[in-house]
Amino acid sequence: MSGIVTVTPAAAIDQTYRVDGLRLGDVNRAVGVSTELSGKGVNVARAVTLSRLLVRAVVPMGADGRILADDPALRTLLAVVPTDGRTRVNTTILDAATGTTKVNEPAIPLRAEDWAAVVATAGAEIDRIGADWLVLSGTIPTVQGGTGLVDILQLLRQAGDRGARVAVDTAGAALETAVANLDLVHLLKPNAHELAELTGRELLTIGDVASAADELHRAGCDLVYVSMGADGALLRTAAGLWHAHVAATVVNTAGAGDASLAGFLVGLHGEDGRDDPAAAVASAAAWGALAVSSATTILTSLEALTTPVAVQDPDPTTPLSEPATPPHDEATTP
Repeated sequence: MSGIVTVTPAAAIDQTYRVDGLRLGDVNRAVGVSTELSGKGVNVARAVTLSRLLVRAVVPMGADGRILADDPALRTLLAVVPTDGRTRVNTTILDAATGTTKVNEPAIPLRAEDWAAVVATAGAEIDRIGADWLVLSGTIPTVQGGTGLVDILQLLRQAGDRGARVAVDTAGAALETAVANLDLVHLLKPNAHELAELTGRELLTIGDVASAADELHRAGCDLVYVSMGADGALLRTAAGLWHAHVAATVVNTAGAGDASLAGFLVGLHGEDGRDDPAAAVASAAAWGALAVSSATTILTSLEALTTPVAVQDPDPTTPLSEPATPPHDEATTP
């Protein structure tokens, strides 16, 4: 049996409101409310618990978040690193007419000693459950009183030293740092918009996405998995290119990318102990589609799961229903 340790440097309390007819600039009455302890790595870990894999989620958290973490269903999942202050709150508004509206609070800076405790805790958890993957997910905070992000390379090096492969699902400067150090990274999981920004490419077709993923793969990343929303999931490895897609009724897109990453890692573990890329991308598409059909951020059941057959070497001319364009014309090559 294999294990996964996730690290969520910027945990969150997800507050979700369901309304009937969102009116901007006016008072809206919620017809449903849910509160969940979240953050991308937490979401991934909670979804992985639906499988046979061992998983542990390392989370630095303020006092208000620790109240939610003191839930019997979470105590065996979370490795909480206590921090001073509060936990950020992310707000989601669900409306059938306008879709999902999110307001995410910026990451709260971490003290240097808190980040050191996160790194140490992650290493201890890798050893404790015999994890073969470390997943770094979500927004990366700055160092309290400093000018830059916490040192994610310290975390990635430690995982490699312990024999764990590293998956990175982040954006912006932290993603650029990971791409500049692909000797430490085995799996990158950008969405289509992050991939467009990272490579400076306009992504209008499956072929465009494949070409951008090829760029990262040639730069040294073993597995490049691109989550494409309604257009499914695409994977580039040394063994080839795969695409999978599942139609879904969209209720809430929050957390869907995290569910798809969990599905990817679960599917990747082949019966013979070797990586199964086709199963990984099919599972990723299925778990992501199931997640968007739920009103909550966290995937809680696989009962309605429908898993497609992954297509190798998909038609590159297939247009994307959700194209992605870089925010500027200057290409950023990895």
